[in-house]
Amino acid sequence: MAAAGRIVAGPSLAEAAVTPRTTFNRTLAPGPPNALGYSQIVAGPGEIRTVRTDLGIAAQPGRVTRRVGLQAFVQFSDMHVVDDQSPARVEWVDRYETPGLFSSSYRPQEMLSAQVADAMVQAVNAQKRGPVTKLPFSFTIETGDNSDNCQFNEVRWYIDVLDGGTIRPDSGSTLAYEGVMDNNALYYDVHYWHPHPTPAGKQPDQYKTDHGFPTVAGLLNASRRPFTAAGLDIPWYSVFGNHDGLVQGNFPHTMQLSTMAVGPLKVISPPAGVSDTDVKEAVENLDPLSLVGDLVVSPYVRAVTPDPNRRSLTRKQTVEEHFTTTGLPVGHGFTATNRADGTAYYYFDEGSIRHVVMDSVNPNGYADGSLDPAQFTWLKATIEAATGKAVIVYSHHTSGTMSNPFVLTGGDPALPRVLGDEVVSYLLTQSHVIAWVNGHTHVNRITAHQRPGGAGGFWEINTASHIDYPQQARVIEVADNLDGTWSIITTIIDHAGPPSYAGVLNNTLALASLSRELAANDPQNNLAASTGTPLDRNTELLVDNPLA
Repeated sequence: MAAAGRIVAGPSLAEAAVTPRTTFNRTLAPGPPNALGYSQIVAGPGEIRTVRTDLGIAAQPGRVTRRVGLQAFVQFSDMHVVDDQSPARVEWVDRYETPGLFSSSYRPQEMLSAQVADAMVQAVNAQKRGPVTKLPFSFTIETGDNSDNCQFNEVRWYIDVLDGGTIRPDSGSTLAYEGVMDNNALYYDVHYWHPHPTPAGKQPDQYKTDHGFPTVAGLLNASRRPFTAAGLDIPWYSVFGNHDGLVQGNFPHTMQLSTMAVGPLKVISPPAGVSDTDVKEAVENLDPLSLVGDLVVSPYVRAVTPDPNRRSLTRKQTVEEHFTTTGLPVGHGFTATNRADGTAYYYFDEGSIRHVVMDSVNPNGYADGSLDPAQFTWLKATIEAATGKAVIVYSHHTSGTMSNPFVLTGGDPALPRVLGDEVVSYLLTQSHVIAWVNGHTHVNRITAHQRPGGAGGFWEINTASHIDYPQQARVIEVADNLDGTWSIITTIIDHAGPPSYAGVLNNTLALASLSRELAANDPQNNLAASTGTPLDRNTELLVDNPLA
């Protein structure tokens, strides 16, 4: 027995026999660092499963041999498929000390986001079924921030990667990379990693000098090459995230921001005189363009090839794109009502479980979320109508990050936003709700929400992103233990990229492997926080039988 409420379990023979895509069989982690702290990824032993009884529900002996699997599915989260050359991106503010406002506006691995998504798809296709129940996967659900900057091309890349087919993760010029990371001496900025050799007369960038990042000649062109995406073998569903609905995940759509996205000028470095205070005020005022003033070609702003496919999409337009698909179900959960009304919440029933998808994005601005009152009314009616079914709810935001009450000036004060604590309080009144699955924070974390005054409640399952280390997804299985309890079994799965890319740049799995390595060395990434603890990864979560 481990700490109170938690039991550590080793692998069964059946579990040990599955493909080593899951971290139950093999883990990946940074190896010994070089003199500047840069580490390559190495393989290690699998991680045992932790049985959690935090809700006061005991783990009965014998349940492993008598349990009956009910459902197995996969959670993707925060793919952030990025157009890393887009003029609408603001990589240059990443250097300012504005925690939580523009954090990770720039990542050294961001040119490989589409390849990582494909490698995750390949891992799921290879795994095929739950490692414990052995049930085939019923579906995959992506809990938001599917795109990075709510652009048409990013949304199409994300949909087409999950559907399968030819993807060209490139924009603007088809002849040359036009972003912040090339070795163009006129716009060379040491605050970015430049994978190509340092241009003559320039100092190596800070990623190389301070963090030991390598030179990987040819990477930028390799990242732009078309590839054939495998496509998921199973149905997939989409959840709306703040990066899917807001420019840079923070700002409401405006004509000026949309014009910048499709236009011919990209800011590479900060205009002279911009300070931390200026950046903070621009975010608070929802006016990022105030930082750059009139855009003209200069030592800070480069000319790029305009591209109409970089146009910003509204929520209604993004929902509509999910109906142009070769995958199933058509619309990927979004309904005719969503198409007509421009909403992004829905539910679907699968076996004995109702899956309820919320739209937690606050369209008024800022990264964190909340619900509008009409949606909260719908949520309660949908859950309470699920007679004879267990319920799992989904959102992009966690309960703790549904903390954004902001309503634009002129909004109706009689319609305040509904925050996470109110949603948690309501869910605890519904005994058939067993889990809330979400993303946004880019970390692996599982939280027990126990019902006041007694045993029972639900589990909040938060899973790390595909854009940041550890670039993982989560398998979720639900089983009836036939003793008055159910188990929610979670298993972390790595994408299909090998531990080392071994200098190979000509296939998506090798490029995804390099992305994982770069992400592990990103100086902004808190590896311990993002990977979580063993209590947040491979687990068995006990709940009362919600149908009893």
